[in-house]
Amino acid sequence: MQRRDPREAAKARIGDVARAAGVSTATVSRALTFPDRVLEETRERVFAAVRQLGYTPNVAARQLRAGSSRTVLVVVGKRRNPPFFSEVLRGIDVALGQAGYSVLMGNLGIHDDNTEKHLVDLVFGGFIDGALVLSNAVPAYGGRSIIDSGMPIVAICAEADGPNIPAVLVDDEVCCRAQTRYLIEMGHRHLAYIAGPEGNFNEVERYPGFLAELAAAGLGPDDFVRFEGNYDFASGVAAGEAFLKLERRPTGVVSCSDEMAIAFMKTIRRAGVRVPEDVSIVGFDGIEIGEYVEPTLTTIRQPRFELGSTGAEILLGMIKGEAAPPRVTVLKGELDKRDSAGPARG
Repeated sequence: MQRRDPREAAKARIGDVARAAGVSTATVSRALTFPDRVLEETRERVFAAVRQLGYTPNVAARQLRAGSSRTVLVVVGKRRNPPFFSEVLRGIDVALGQAGYSVLMGNLGIHDDNTEKHLVDLVFGGFIDGALVLSNAVPAYGGRSIIDSGMPIVAICAEADGPNIPAVLVDDEVCCRAQTRYLIEMGHRHLAYIAGPEGNFNEVERYPGFLAELAAAGLGPDDFVRFEGNYDFASGVAAGEAFLKLERRPTGVVSCSDEMAIAFMKTIRRAGVRVPEDVSIVGFDGIEIGEYVEPTLTTIRQPRFELGSTGAEILLGMIKGEAAPPRVTVLKGELDKRDSAGPARG
């Protein structure tokens, strides 16, 4: 169901929700604040009316008495990549700090229902002014999610599972095509692809870019090997071990994260494979450690600080009631050419 434009949603009142759901305003308030105390059928009617009308609970009225929280919830997803997200979080912290806002971290990676319940309760209790979600999942518990609150939310690095949530992204497909094109232009005709997690938002964008660039060069399924990965060092090691077992080894490797690329490179070099003389490797992210490994890692440098600061600035505008932001804001990645990639032999 599509949410209304925020300017229309602001007109909806709790009485409108009560009439649409066929309940009293007290029941609406109870369903939004203490859903466990309301019958499931009634609760679902209230939530449906909230979504249909785009109703936002009048948290502002309560905060006029207690003072605005000036606090933003930052949600980190289940698949964490600390070297990458550290700079995104710094961008968020700087932008919010300059505007006088504090950050409350919510970690969905600890697999604890109580954490999600706590975050949802904080949002519906009026303790949070807005949320930045560094994941396509949002906190949800007891049949409601933070989206149902109507609170301003902005997604960073991946589109969030929810209607009309603005997102700040890097064009993953374009960047992966640039990785692949760089290797092909240097004469590599047999490639390997180290993937991100299956179904992951970024992986869903990057793999088609890899395939499209292969097709543009006249290459097909017989010209590459795919290794499954999880954006971490361990899956880079596993890809390296699988590579060493191949009879016909690729000469160029496209990795969907720097962590996997670095671990892959260390694994094969330990077995006597030279980089880039025997195998060229291109990573994705631009984390700092890539400049200090040997050889230095060629990579797609994502504008990590800008991803965080841009998302925060969009959220601040939404909190202030400014015009609705673009559905998607796309920032550009940049190919950083270093020492781990070179011309194919022969």
